[in-house]
Amino acid sequence: MVTTESVMRDLEAAGTAQNRKIYRRHGAGDNQFGVSYATLDAMEKQIKREKNPERDHILGLELWATGNLDAQVLALRLADPTRLNDDTLNQWVREVDNYGMADALGAFASRSANAHDLGYTWIDADHEWTETAGWNILHHLIISGELTDAECEALLARIEQNIHEAKNRVRYAMNTAIINIGVRGGGLYTDAINTAQLIGPVIVDHGQTGCKTPDAAAYIDKTLAHRAEKLARKAAR
Repeated sequence: MVTTESVMRDLEAAGTAQNRKIYRRHGAGDNQFGVSYATLDAMEKQIKREKNPERDHILGLELWATGNLDAQVLALRLADPTRLNDDTLNQWVREVDNYGMADALGAFASRSANAHDLGYTWIDADHEWTETAGWNILHHLIISGELTDAECEALLARIEQNIHEAKNRVRYAMNTAIINIGVRGGGLYTDAINTAQLIGPVIVDHGQTGCKTPDAAAYIDKTLAHRAEKLARKAAR
């Protein structure tokens, strides 16, 4: 029988010192076991194999409450975001202390009932991880087409005005928003390219990692070219 206690034991057994070291370089604290994402994938599949979404949701809530990084990553794969209200999601985002979890929580919250309003609320929060999570909500809404072109254009104007004064990881999230808007295509492509060219290089401190901030304009063009090549290959079959 799967329980919070059994999952925590499995997570602890699966952690490694090397992964803990890597995750710390990416901003994670000490409350972690260092479980690989491949192992988390396998654990998620094993738990969901029992086809008990009600149990999985409760398990997700309990895992999040542990405060353990690995447990919280797994929690976001098990809990049902449509069943969480804004109060709970606001509490969760206040507990985030690194950009990886801000990204993951943003992706999770983008599937909640009030994702649109929550995203805009969080990007106004004046807190690095909450703002980052808010931009990540909007990333997913941009990609899914749930934000209108007018909303995307307004976000580009906001980014152009504020990106260089924004907090470190918020700058990265804003840059990603430019990319996501650009690859939507249509008139947004030109608007995103113009914004990227106007703001110039986006400087983000990635700490002791090998991560880099992509050039938004170049990344947009590369993505669209890859997409066109893929479609051409499919049409040629």
